[in-house]
Amino acid sequence: MAEVSGRIHSVESFGTLDGPGVRYVVFLQGCPLRCLYCHNPDTWAAGGGTETTVPELMRRIESCRNFIRSGGVTLSGGEPLMQPDFSRALLESCREAGFHTALDTAGSFPLARSRAVIDAADLVLLDIKALDPELCVRLTGRDGGNTLATLDWCEESGKPVWIRHVLVPGLTLDRARLEALAAYLEPYRCIGKVELLPFHKMADFKWKALGLENRLADTPEPEAAALREAESLFPGRSRDCRQP
Repeated sequence: MAEVSGRIHSVESFGTLDGPGVRYVVFLQGCPLRCLYCHNPDTWAAGGGTETTVPELMRRIESCRNFIRSGGVTLSGGEPLMQPDFSRALLESCREAGFHTALDTAGSFPLARSRAVIDAADLVLLDIKALDPELCVRLTGRDGGNTLATLDWCEESGKPVWIRHVLVPGLTLDRARLEALAAYLEPYRCIGKVELLPFHKMADFKWKALGLENRLADTPEPEAAALREAESLFPGRSRDCRQP
């Protein structure tokens, strides 16, 4: 394997929220979206983070094999599709080493750029920001068309998918919008799970440190009753993986 290099923000050697089992999570640097609720705004800048190579990362991953043997490796971010060659090479190296792989992505780029990366992963954790294009632009700066095209490709190719959707009071935590999303997702056979993630404010300090305007500063975190109602709209598929 050639020494393909890329930029990473950080790693988590014992992740339990980004795919099945215990995972080694690589957070890649760079993201084209500007999500209002982003918990890693320090990953946005493409030139930030630390440069590394696939072999260097593989040595670190291999050192954790005993811990992640029942789980695997997840590429997150940022947006891994910002660095398609690096992400693909890392996924392929992990697969060759016998690790289960997951790609945590918003499908932010056209398939011409992302298809090979998606194909190299065992599982896609696909973040649908909003089904309505106008709301998606309001939330992220983009309309979400590439995300839905990514889901279509996963269905066509038989790639297993877990959908992730953040529940923001007054925006995405809305019964009519959630009913529409549930109906849209229903025909897809590739979807094994829908993870409904409650909006939280744990990254407020990052926004302040970076001098960014936090337009959701006054938005409350969702109440338990509202989360239970949201989960009821995705029977047999939803799991709120961040709720205690």
